[in-house]
Amino acid sequence: MQEILKAGNVHKKYGNVEVLKGIDFTVQQGEVVSIVGASGAGKSTLLHILGSLDRADTGWVKIKDEEISSMNDKTLSAFRNQHIGFIFQFHNLLPEFTAVENVLLPAMIGKRNIKEAEERAKELLRFLGLSHRFTHYPNQLSGGEQQRVAVARALINDPLIVFADEPSGNLDTHNAEELHQLFFDLRKTYNQTFVIVTHNEKLADLSDRKVVMQDGVII
Repeated sequence: MQEILKAGNVHKKYGNVEVLKGIDFTVQQGEVVSIVGASGAGKSTLLHILGSLDRADTGWVKIKDEEISSMNDKTLSAFRNQHIGFIFQFHNLLPEFTAVENVLLPAMIGKRNIKEAEERAKELLRFLGLSHRFTHYPNQLSGGEQQRVAVARALINDPLIVFADEPSGNLDTHNAEELHQLFFDLRKTYNQTFVIVTHNEKLADLSDRKVVMQDGVII
């Protein structure tokens, strides 16, 4: 199995508070990895650094042999758009755009062929059970449907890896379980790799690997 992400000796401070205390972390292609731990353990901070949304004070992060920690902001932004997907607890859909248009946004930013990207957006939405929702706006979708649109948006540019921060934290039990199953279906169909921060023990236990954090270190 191929290593898709590797991080070494990652430290991060906010003021005088040391949030990450020397994290080493690897992920294999096609792996579903959960990061769990109490609030304040450093889970989301680690996820944001691994996903290039934040920078470590010291240490390094590589995605597919590219050291993203040493890239300048412009290069990093382009790399993130092309190779990294994100799913957040609050789906962050734009209310004035339809489901298909929301999914297309990363492809438009990446200047991809719009006709091809639109076909890909519809393929993903079909796969996620939303073929009847292409032209619906976010306020016309249920919470579970909105989150599935956000999943499709994360996948539109065929990323190497998807980072999810409490993706089911805002969903009821039924929708949370459906979303969790989708991650495994997407891995099976597209060989997609996921790193998921979650408080949901059921999802964590289903994952290929559960990483437990406590006080800024992996235990």
